[in-house]
Amino acid sequence: MPDPYKAANKTERQYDHAVYRTYERFTRNHPRYTGDGLYRYDRNPGKGHPADAGRARYDRQSPHGTGKTVAFGIPILSKVDPASLKPQAVILSPTRELAQQIAQDLQNLAQFLPDIKIVCVYGGAGMDKQQRQLKAGCQIVVATPGRLMDHYRHHAIDVSDVKTVVLDEADEMLNMGFYKDVKYIIDLMKHRESLSMFSATISREVLDIGWLYQHNAAEVSVQPVEDSSPKIAQYKLLTTGRDKLADAAQIIIDEGYKRVMIFCNTKYNTGMLANQLARLNFNVDCLHGDLSQAERNRIMTRFKAGEIDVLVATDVAARGIDVSDVDAVINYDVPEENEHYTHRIGRTGRARKQGASYLFYTKEEQKRVDQLLRLTRNTDDCKSVKFDFNHEHLKIEDTAPADKFQIKAYF
Repeated sequence: MPDPYKAANKTERQYDHAVYRTYERFTRNHPRYTGDGLYRYDRNPGKGHPADAGRARYDRQSPHGTGKTVAFGIPILSKVDPASLKPQAVILSPTRELAQQIAQDLQNLAQFLPDIKIVCVYGGAGMDKQQRQLKAGCQIVVATPGRLMDHYRHHAIDVSDVKTVVLDEADEMLNMGFYKDVKYIIDLMKHRESLSMFSATISREVLDIGWLYQHNAAEVSVQPVEDSSPKIAQYKLLTTGRDKLADAAQIIIDEGYKRVMIFCNTKYNTGMLANQLARLNFNVDCLHGDLSQAERNRIMTRFKAGEIDVLVATDVAARGIDVSDVDAVINYDVPEENEHYTHRIGRTGRARKQGASYLFYTKEEQKRVDQLLRLTRNTDDCKSVKFDFNHEHLKIEDTAPADKFQIKAYF
């Protein structure tokens, strides 16, 4: 980005100052772009400004709550030409909710840049309105892969000037069956200069895309500084199918949680559990893929506003939804994929707040849970808990520490 004090004319100086003010305000708690493709946390924020990413190609792996949207958003805003109304950057997201969240975050970043137009397109909403927005002109498009393909086939979007492509939550997007669509979309953008993939985990599919389209790519793993890292107390509770409902209700009541997310593996379990909690007088709603986009938006708006205390959801809600004050996450069902556990518990402990996660499992699932925690590197962090005799309070079970010397000697 050019120096705002050396801009060629008044309009350019105003634009550069706007980017710089936005950058300073958002870097207080977010990574600092160093100009070499790396985003580093700065204990003395507010100094420097984002550099042009050039023709860089990067895979960035970072935990939840570390500001991935800001990390790619600021370089994009600093590079686009506000005078051109053709899309210059495309950001792909696996879910509608995450696409909307990204678009809103970018709007917040661009509040000092009135000439920057951001359009969000996703399935479940009317095509006509989105087509009118695209044809009116914009510089940045945030989209789900399927809906972007629809608009391209209807000649509603011109991607010939796209220079920057971002895949957010790339592993989930490719695992959801968008692999061919993503490849097709990338191939359409003949003049792309940078392709970046952001994810909390790097899967085999992500590596395949990197091998096909990235040359000399750098994999950047962002580790948050201690005071900004998620503070999540992890617990696992051995239970039975009969006791799950009572256990979840007692945890919420005893701990005094005001806002809770409960994750189930199926839409049926989600609806059933929401109904059962409603009968126990909890202020609850459920979120899953069969709901219309309008219903999903309404539920998320109410949950963010504090009108819903307990949200029961499938993993569709686990990706990128930014609700800053979720007190606890309950894994009512053991996640089927290891990555889902990481993304589920990442909904709490955000914005430097303390959070808690609970993993319910039965005796038959003990081996699966041990494998899950080992592969996600949470074995030492997740404590076993059990209820007291009166089933009122949780207490941490005493576990004998492993004899590391003997383990090392044995192996």
